[in-house]
Amino acid sequence: MRRLFWLGVGLAAGAYLTRRATGAAQQLTPASIGANLADGLRELGAGLGAFGAEVRAGMTAREQELTALLERRTGAGVPTLGEALRDPVGEQPIASRSESSSMSPSIASPRARRAGA
Repeated sequence: MRRLFWLGVGLAAGAYLTRRATGAAQQLTPASIGANLADGLRELGAGLGAFGAEVRAGMTAREQELTALLERRTGAGVPTLGEALRDPVGEQPIASRSESSSMSPSIASPRARRAGA
């Protein structure tokens, strides 16, 4: 009876270890490693996207707080980005004015002169 018991324990242990070894071998195949890596990168991308969304939401909330505080303390409205970039003389945005006018070599930066602009 003892021998039969130990034979059963040995068979069960052998079957268990065989299944574990087969599973470990399957995880070490190139396809499985690639799938695990892809899953990890997908989770990382989702986490970074969620983090970016949280940061943007926090920035928006803080910007609204600061705008309200500034308007309350000064009594003046805070200009929008387009209003802030608008040239007060020609009523043309500064970015489009610099693109439309050609820079003379005397006004261009040294880096621009070296680049041939």
